[in-house]
Amino acid sequence: MDIRDEINQLKKEKDAVILAHYYVRPEVQEIADYTGDSFYLSRTAEKLTSKVLVFAGVSFMGESAKLLNPEKVVLMPDLSADCAMAHMADAGTIRKMRDTYEDLAVVCYINSTAELKRHSDVCVTSANAVKIVRELPNKNIFFIPDRNLARFVAAKVPEKHFVFNAGYCPVHEEMKREEIERLKLRHPEAPVLVHPECPAAICDMADYVGSTSGIIRYAGESSAREFIICTESGVRCELQKQDPDKVFYFPDTEPVCKDMKLITLEKIRDVLRTGENALQAEEGSASRAREPLERMLALAAKQEKGVE
Repeated sequence: MDIRDEINQLKKEKDAVILAHYYVRPEVQEIADYTGDSFYLSRTAEKLTSKVLVFAGVSFMGESAKLLNPEKVVLMPDLSADCAMAHMADAGTIRKMRDTYEDLAVVCYINSTAELKRHSDVCVTSANAVKIVRELPNKNIFFIPDRNLARFVAAKVPEKHFVFNAGYCPVHEEMKREEIERLKLRHPEAPVLVHPECPAAICDMADYVGSTSGIIRYAGESSAREFIICTESGVRCELQKQDPDKVFYFPDTEPVCKDMKLITLEKIRDVLRTGENALQAEEGSASRAREPLERMLALAAKQEKGVE
């Protein structure tokens, strides 16, 4: 039996669905029931009725799904698939900031551990960070863990005072301005589409800065036929699926998240077979970590309905 057929059969037997991030391998995206960025996957996970969620992504994504669905089984194909940035803040610094600044909101990028979420007031994703921060009543914002996304949001919400953390995404941080400049010389008509986890030097070159889903949407709606893409290369799969006649260029040093690429069809099949790598959540700490995620989803739903 083909491995894809085997996975589909196991999904039916286990009442399971597969959620995959845009950065995982193309063959994993293709077999997934739901593919998207962090916000889409968080919102989708909360609404699913299936008993088992297989999360094809890194650890913080599975943790978030488990926090929002404590009654469900959440399986991780590879428990070692992690996000370095998710650990680049600490509770001690958060407590210090709360002592230092009055009227402070700790805004936690969803790319963070459950422990960091437990000490935060609200979560955000790159797709909704600007809208949610603007909605908060607090004057002071301590944004964790990513300094680059924080800088992007701060520029969009100048009425707030931002305190910056030192965290960053190694994949986006390593992009070189010189490589983008060379691509622009070769393809001068191609818009530059940039994820806000990139450093300022890259964002300053952009025709558009936005989340992974925003980049995909921009490319689909644009009349341009070629694009320079400044984010993890796994997004190429969805871009080409959406617009097979368009051309997408990535930096010569292709941005690849090795942890995302740890997820394979074989590992998905194996956890469906065995039920191994099921995430656990201690109700006491999980309840507190769930609150900022639920607040994010509530604020996002309010905005979508146009409620003031």
